[in-house]
Amino acid sequence: MPTIRVEMFEGRTPEQKREFVKAVTEAAVKTLGTSPEAVDVILFDIKKSDWASAGVLWSEKK
Repeated sequence: MPTIRVEMFEGRTPEQKREFVKAVTEAAVKTLGTSPEAVDVILFDIKKSDWASAGVLWSEKK
């Protein structure tokens, strides 16, 4: 069973998340040959103040 972990900035609507997990599940089924029931998608909403790239917090980027 594939478990897909997705980390993204918070702020997506439930509708956006619903569409996203549906698309990710469909892609896993198509490419891995598994059933939709075997696919788990775990979403982690991260605050921009808790994520940094190149030594700079995303909450401080302009």
